[in-house]
Amino acid sequence: MATQGTPLVPISDTDLSENAAVQRPWRMRASMSRFGDAFESFLGTSGFDRAPWLVVAFAAGVGSWFVLHTPWQWVLAGVLASLIALAAQALWKGEDARAHLRLALTGLSLAFAAGLAVVWARSDIVGAEPIDRPTLMALDARILSKQEQPAEGRYRLVLATRDATEGRAMKLRVNVPLDKAIEGLDEGARVRLRARLMPPSPPLLPGGYDFARAAWFEGYAATGSLVGEIEIVEEAGKDTGLIARAQRFLSAHVRDNLDGSAGSIAAAFASGDRGAIAEDNEVAMRDAGLTHLLAISGLHVSAVIAAAYFLAIKLFALSPWITLRLRLPLVAAAFAAFAGIGYTLLTGAQVPTVRSCIGAILVLIALALGREPLSLRMVAVAAAVVLLLWPETLVGPSFQMSFAAVLAIVALHNARPVKDFLAPREESRTRWLSRRMLMLFVTGLVIEIALMPIVLFHFHRAGLYGAFANVLAIPLVTFVSMPLIAAALLFDLVGLGAPFWWLAGQSLDLLLLLAHTTSAQPGAVKLVPHIGLFTVLLFVAGGLWLALWRGRARLLGLLPAAVGGLLLATASAPDVLISRDGRDVGLVDRDGRLFMLRDKPGSFGHDSLAELAGVEAASMPMANWPGARCSADFCTLPMEGGERVWHLLVARSRERLDERELAAACERADLVIADRWLPRSCQPRWLKADGRFLKERGGTVIDLEAGGVETVSMHQGEHGWWKGGLDD
Repeated sequence: MATQGTPLVPISDTDLSENAAVQRPWRMRASMSRFGDAFESFLGTSGFDRAPWLVVAFAAGVGSWFVLHTPWQWVLAGVLASLIALAAQALWKGEDARAHLRLALTGLSLAFAAGLAVVWARSDIVGAEPIDRPTLMALDARILSKQEQPAEGRYRLVLATRDATEGRAMKLRVNVPLDKAIEGLDEGARVRLRARLMPPSPPLLPGGYDFARAAWFEGYAATGSLVGEIEIVEEAGKDTGLIARAQRFLSAHVRDNLDGSAGSIAAAFASGDRGAIAEDNEVAMRDAGLTHLLAISGLHVSAVIAAAYFLAIKLFALSPWITLRLRLPLVAAAFAAFAGIGYTLLTGAQVPTVRSCIGAILVLIALALGREPLSLRMVAVAAAVVLLLWPETLVGPSFQMSFAAVLAIVALHNARPVKDFLAPREESRTRWLSRRMLMLFVTGLVIEIALMPIVLFHFHRAGLYGAFANVLAIPLVTFVSMPLIAAALLFDLVGLGAPFWWLAGQSLDLLLLLAHTTSAQPGAVKLVPHIGLFTVLLFVAGGLWLALWRGRARLLGLLPAAVGGLLLATASAPDVLISRDGRDVGLVDRDGRLFMLRDKPGSFGHDSLAELAGVEAASMPMANWPGARCSADFCTLPMEGGERVWHLLVARSRERLDERELAAACERADLVIADRWLPRSCQPRWLKADGRFLKERGGTVIDLEAGGVETVSMHQGEHGWWKGGLDD
């Protein structure tokens, strides 16, 4: 009812629209305000710890640089992240009620942009332009490093030289056979030689190992092998390569005192030298899930530092003067830190070892300060240091597996049920030991679950009994083998190390027996087809949420992990696999059998195709494909895919053919595959994967069911290590 004396004014449609336009921004702001309140409450009640998530965001920025293809995409991603940080500051400026949300969005966005910038800068600084083509080159070079690989029958030299034609500095890796190696091939020596050099190889197939990318960040312009003899022009100085020489001396000393396979394993533990380990032992350790014991990593560095800490604190406690004047945990931590750094340098100071040393030193600092040593913040700091120094390690299996394992261990042992299970109580020694052994098995099982997606993504195979083998292997190596090796080296100073070497050999023979027995069991190794990046990222996202979040909301991490598990369970092998040079071609039938153009089991190409296809059974020649008709030059065969039959034409030789006959054969085929450049008159109905196509796009896999083609170039973009063409 209107108030008396106030006229009723009709409202026009124009007024209504103008009023709605005025109200819309306020409604949007109100909605964002409600969202901010809800999210702020969620962050506040969850005990949100920014430090680990900032490292996750930094790592996401690093990873995005590898996934995005072009510089403008990298710039756009960095700009968008910075704009989000500015928007968070502007939108909730001065609102203390939303401090968590403002700081979270700002910190995560800036960390993402920083990660992208750091890896981009790192690539520009250390990246080495590869040579254009295979070549035979005369070299006058300086030896930067030498690695002995007696199991492979060679030395591996890293050389610094200059290109004779362009004059640019180059870093090369050259293999020298043992029978052509001469005295004096040490770090710092100047040598002359001729080498057959190749540009670092891109992946053989999508999902394969990208050596070109690894070589780019290592600074290698080419790799190759010695041709003829090698000549020393200038001997190495006495003060060059001291650590490398000490490493080789220690490795040789261990192998001289301990023969056979046990000696090669002991040399790996003592000096990081894995060059003498036989291939069958490497394979057995890998299939048993024990390969991590061969690499100098967290287990070995932690064992050395823990032993040094224990000995130091016990020995210093014997002196009343030291005990009364110094804080023993601090002194012991400093002593153990020096021991860990020395062991890291002696074993080559590789990135995984440095990473482990950093983490162990952080634990020492926490112990010295009386803080909790196993914390997520400690893991975050170690990861941040490594990513700042070597951001490219993020996309490698070593970084992913080691930090996934450590994160799983810390998250598990910080969980309340586990703390309650391991809490001290009145009980017998047997029950105490039983609880610890059960927890060791559970920890191994959790680690295996955490590592499984990463292992399958990189290696397309996984040992199924690793958790059981590690329950025995880890205590054996940590508490028996490594202390015995250390005691043997110590008592060798007075010539009394022989008994300890014998005992160490027995323990390492037991380790190898465990590896071979485990790997020989039925179903010990499971091969799966290559899983895509999206699938493994689902597992990573779920795992990070489960490990880093707190409260009941952490269970939300099971959702992406479940979706990833579903995608993994339904993954199927591609129908056609073509290597980057076109010489290895594999076809997979509906029963999962692999038919190869060149059926040569044991070759790199054959084994790579079998692993990426997830095929465990022995392959068969392509001529055995049902309905195949093969001559000396070509195979024609039918292949079912989708709701139709595809006709394939696969070249078997490089002989010159009549162009008219070839053109006619191509017209009848849907797909033509050849390792040479076919004439333009060869026009199949769907796709011609010849030498020209493969040179531009690299290895190729084809899914006939969906009619999809995936090439190596689709995942490379304009990064410096890729020299092929780009897909449209």
